[in-house]
Amino acid sequence: MPEPSTAQTLETAPKYKRVLLKISGEALMGDQGFGLHPPTVERIAREVQKVTDMGVEVCMVIGGGNIFRGLQGSAQGMERTTADYMGMLATVMNALAMQGALEALKIHTRVISAIPMDQVCEPYIRRRAVRHLEKGRVCIFAAGTGNPYFTTDTAATLRANEMQCQAIFKGTQVQGVYDSDPKKNPDAVFFPKISYDEVLQKNLKVMDASAIALARENRLPIIVFSLDEPNGMAGVVQGAGTFTVVSNEASGKQ
Repeated sequence: MPEPSTAQTLETAPKYKRVLLKISGEALMGDQGFGLHPPTVERIAREVQKVTDMGVEVCMVIGGGNIFRGLQGSAQGMERTTADYMGMLATVMNALAMQGALEALKIHTRVISAIPMDQVCEPYIRRRAVRHLEKGRVCIFAAGTGNPYFTTDTAATLRANEMQCQAIFKGTQVQGVYDSDPKKNPDAVFFPKISYDEVLQKNLKVMDASAIALARENRLPIIVFSLDEPNGMAGVVQGAGTFTVVSNEASGKQ
């Protein structure tokens, strides 16, 4: 099916004051099969810069799947708790890489870890993190929730609620939520809006079930958009472009 139009104008005032951007670790590896791709990290940093230049307060959670994924380690025989902690450390590495890219653009950034490691980043203290955001600094929350058995999706929803964000922005490789993978199925149906319950019932893999349930409980919208689109995040912040809003409002499609 043809992709929806992504025409945007960037002169509109932002519709959000504070948002959390959730991206996967795989988003940082570009066309590589593993690790970090510095030009890709820089490109994402520039997308964040466009949003902060609009006066929007931004915090981030980045997965660690480009380096190590706890579930995969567990599936290969590693003890689950140990594997999950290794995955948390991978998110710290990604957060530091993103911090470097943002600070190269003169954006003040703080990496805040749920696992204390004072030599490289700050420990998570909610009030301090809120103050950083109020001062216009980008906060990158690393090491998940600090607990095994919880994904970075859940960590993102938890931190977004704690920071009183107005929405979670889920950056992906497609322009929103479809009923199947649009890269494999040309007839995939696009949902401009969909409810939390529909996401769970249809098993659409927007975020894991715990994260969706936590967002639903706190009425926190999840906005799914393409991180590969130039000015994609800036456009969505202004309500322009193509994206899916996950909220209490149903899609109307069966």
